[in-house]
Amino acid sequence: MHINKSLITGLLLGAVISLLLTANYNISAKSSTPILPLTQLKQFSEVYSRIKQDYVEDVDDKKLITDAISGMLSGLDPHSAYLDEDAFTELRVGTSGEFGGLGIEVDMENGFIKVIAPIDDTPAKKAGLESGDLIIRLNEKSVKGMTLGDAVKIMRGKPGEPIDLLIVREGKNKPFKVTIIRAIIKVKSVKFRILESGYGYVRISSFKSKTTDGVKEALETLKKENNNKKLKGLVLDLRNNPGGVLTGAVGVSNIFLRKGNIVYTKGRVADALMRYDATPDDLLEDAPLVVIINQGSASASEIVAGALQDHQRALIVGQKSFGKGSVQTVLQIDEKTAVKLTTARYFTPTGRSIQAKGIVPDIPIASLEIKKNDEKAENVKVLSEANLSGHISNPNGENKITEEEKKTTNKILAEDDYLLFEALNVLKSMNLIQAMNDKKAKK
Repeated sequence: MHINKSLITGLLLGAVISLLLTANYNISAKSSTPILPLTQLKQFSEVYSRIKQDYVEDVDDKKLITDAISGMLSGLDPHSAYLDEDAFTELRVGTSGEFGGLGIEVDMENGFIKVIAPIDDTPAKKAGLESGDLIIRLNEKSVKGMTLGDAVKIMRGKPGEPIDLLIVREGKNKPFKVTIIRAIIKVKSVKFRILESGYGYVRISSFKSKTTDGVKEALETLKKENNNKKLKGLVLDLRNNPGGVLTGAVGVSNIFLRKGNIVYTKGRVADALMRYDATPDDLLEDAPLVVIINQGSASASEIVAGALQDHQRALIVGQKSFGKGSVQTVLQIDEKTAVKLTTARYFTPTGRSIQAKGIVPDIPIASLEIKKNDEKAENVKVLSEANLSGHISNPNGENKITEEEKKTTNKILAEDDYLLFEALNVLKSMNLIQAMNDKKAKK
């Protein structure tokens, strides 16, 4: 069918200009009069008509416009995107807390899928995926040229079905394949336990709408398990936490702060200017706090770490965080589609932007793995005075090791999670220093 090039150009220009006027499109911040890039719009319509007329195959108008919108948004930054019907549905499913898939938070980097963080207790985590991994192939399909939505659609699927991922990892000489069995992903964002008598541990894997309530409940339970006594200290674990709901991060920060700013955002429009302040309610009752972060800690988890660090409420340990200091807003276009647009940058209480910089820990600690001793080594006892034949007695009685001392001297925690082991040591030091200062103040 013959297509009138001039007619297409005119219709496109008219439609685009109408839309821009309706949206009160304004490039000039000083002028209220819309300034339209007519030359660029004409260029767009020229390319559109050339494709319709000369491309080797007929291309659907809807696809061309959708691809143009997607390209316009993806060219802004790695986090802005057009959400077509499928992608918008995936987003709503993903935020519901339960879906079928692998259990990884991903983003685009140089045309490949980058793993921000694997989610706790999911197939991806159990398969050994790590923050920073690049996925270059899904089954037999190269991800080059795919949109993030296309890749997510492939990774999601029926529970029980396998998928092969070709991974590039820093430090590995060549790509390697990982086969993962899809499962129902149930995201439980808060876990907790007592590490040692009086010392609590709370792990937040992501920030959901109910995460703040989950942390409050965790602290209440930990206090009960500590014979209803105040905790000596708490380790807050934000490793591989890719972020989530902004209000969740604000709520968790507020649990440990009594006053001051938590986070504020800046953007071009008035709605992007927000400020969140703490209320006088430290549920940890000023007990020492240590926060663990790593390169997989991003966005909302960086808000928490930054706020507690700026207020000197906690010591941050681990590795530098991911560095995502931007805010995305989902702007619904109609019932089936939306735009995920970067609308603001967020800043820590002292005015730091961590965009592409991350949170630098107060105490850098490498993520090491301690190999467990073999059976022969386990059977070798450490020599001490008490082992020497004929040693003189202790005037205060037998030098028996208490159950508490056994807990503090074992290597189980160090072997299972070295970084957590070191964080607990830092927390104990903070508790001892606080106790010494309290005694000095009383004297």
